Amino acid sequence: MANPVNPPRGMRDFLPADKARREHALAVVRDVYRAHGFDEIETPVVEDYGRLHAGLGGDNEKLSFSILKRGIRPEQLREAADAGDAERLADLGLRFDLTVPLTRFYASHRAELPPVFRALQIAPVWRAERPQKGRYRQFVQADIDVIGEPGLLAEIELVTATSHALAALGLDGCVIRVNDRRILFGLLEHCGFPAETHDRALITVDKLDKIGADGVVEELREIEGAAAERLGAVLAAAAPAIAGGGIPLTREGIDAVLPAGAAADGIANLSALGEALVGALPEGVAVRFDPTLVRGMGYYTGTIFEVAHPGSGSSVGGGGRYDGMVGRFLGQDVPAVGFSIGFERVVDLIALPESTGPEAVALVHDADAALQDLAALKRELVERGHRVRLERRQKNMKALLARVADEGFTSFANVRAGVREVDALELRPLAG
Repeated sequence: MANPVNPPRGMRDFLPADKARREHALAVVRDVYRAHGFDEIETPVVEDYGRLHAGLGGDNEKLSFSILKRGIRPEQLREAADAGDAERLADLGLRFDLTVPLTRFYASHRAELPPVFRALQIAPVWRAERPQKGRYRQFVQADIDVIGEPGLLAEIELVTATSHALAALGLDGCVIRVNDRRILFGLLEHCGFPAETHDRALITVDKLDKIGADGVVEELREIEGAAAERLGAVLAAAAPAIAGGGIPLTREGIDAVLPAGAAADGIANLSALGEALVGALPEGVAVRFDPTLVRGMGYYTGTIFEVAHPGSGSSVGGGGRYDGMVGRFLGQDVPAVGFSIGFERVVDLIALPESTGPEAVALVHDADAALQDLAALKRELVERGHRVRLERRQKNMKALLARVADEGFTSFANVRAGVREVDALELRPLAG
């Protein structure tokens, strides 16, 4: 039985210090993305059940939370569950990402939006994950997307903006790994995998970090033995360069690890991207080619990205081009590409900066201090730009001051009975 005082499994409460760190990170990300020309939108937390299960969300559709229709009786639910058809009783669901709502939003409001729409979304999403470190059932995504731009400018803007957001958060050492789905499919074709097996083969290649190159080749032998051996040789040849600091996102770097004649369009796209990004990225963020990057979502059609950081065992961001998705709602193709920061993983890697604004003051008052005086003192300090909290004096003053310091207060003042003027207070610094 669930503990009634704990949040639901896979979801979390946040104490004030945690909330402050999250709000700091959100403000940094939002400010950087807006500075790069992205406009923030908001969509409902629920979408129609059919839209959430239209094949746009890949495997995430299996993790969606459904909302039952109103008026469903318990016996109807039991009957539907026994028949394996409980889904017919749901007409809505909680969003499992921000991309599906964005495509619906764009289809609904296209006439009101600019020809090239640069969208920013920062909001919670829900998935029926198996809770574990770094994976939660409710979590925040921070997404930017460019819709309507078919050229490489969209990828350039996304990578540039995201790299500056990561740098502004203080995440030195980030590496943006880049690949192109056309390179992946071209490589599979070059190695001899039949076209109808490509999606299945990529699912296996995507397991590389879990089962290793030998495990990948072993699974791929079940599809096509000789092709599996050829792809294994490509992976083995690229492995030292990937492990040794990464493959430069240049024509020379890409050609050095791929077979000649494989996926010319994808190679030209990535080499042009690498050339355009020279001098555009902040210090502490690098971009590298990774021919083993797959990004499991089947809707990606071109460039794909993933962000690695030495302090995290998983990626801290990712995305790619999904030109076919918006057209599912409009009936005509619209180019689109997006990049999402893994906010929950990023926020665990950062610390609150030292306060540079007005002091946060704790007014420690005697029990007999007049309420009117306390209210007046607090009002005047707030009007001067301070953050102010009233704290009743305790016997254990050391513990009180340690607590308010942990909560972000930088100074305190003792308020005795009869003190009515702010200038009569002696502000003392709190130890951090």
